Amino acid sequence: MVNSVGTTTATTDTTAADAAMKKSTGLNKDDFLKLFIAQLQNQDPLSPQDPTQFLGQLAQLTQVEQAYNTNTTLQSLLDAQNNSTTMTSVSFIGKDIKANGNLAPFDGTNPAALQFNFSVPTSSGTVAISDASGQVVRTATLGAQAAGDTTFSWDGRDNNGTLLPAGAYSFSVTGTSASGSAVAATTYTAGRVDGVSLVNGTPSLTIGAATVSMADVINVKGV
Repeated sequence: MVNSVGTTTATTDTTAADAAMKKSTGLNKDDFLKLFIAQLQNQDPLSPQDPTQFLGQLAQLTQVEQAYNTNTTLQSLLDAQNNSTTMTSVSFIGKDIKANGNLAPFDGTNPAALQFNFSVPTSSGTVAISDASGQVVRTATLGAQAAGDTTFSWDGRDNNGTLLPAGAYSFSVTGTSASGSAVAATTYTAGRVDGVSLVNGTPSLTIGAATVSMADVINVKGV
């Protein structure tokens, strides 16, 4: 049974190689060899073809096959890496992460923790929260902030005190330094991973309605 599976796989790979060669050159391996043999059979015995031309043709065939084999190997390695990345992403489910970004996932009930970082101390600051359309729905004033990481708890309400629906909101934070200059904080997307989504075969982590690329994750904590 194992030999049968191996034979089937080899046949499939060969067929794929021939198809790829046909697509790139207009000929597959069998077509090329038939033409090559026809040349040998129909050449004038008294004036044979230059042997270097035959060697050149064989070299071209070899190069095409080697190029296809290389591409196939690279694709196999890429597929294996993608499968490994997908399995790794699943292990993030249930863990708290911090990632580069500015999303504020709100579940409709519990306050959302907005994390940001000021590079210098600030005497005051403002948090602006926007909905999916980019419209600012809530602004909040911050007091003096030390340099470093800070968390602002947003209750999910707009400037009128109305509770907003669950969704992925965005936020920005600005402050004023002791010298009076404006300072933009570095923002982060943070929360507990509740799922994994695949977009074109690439896995991304989900925190409620927010989607986070694994490449943006900078901190993971177990629960």
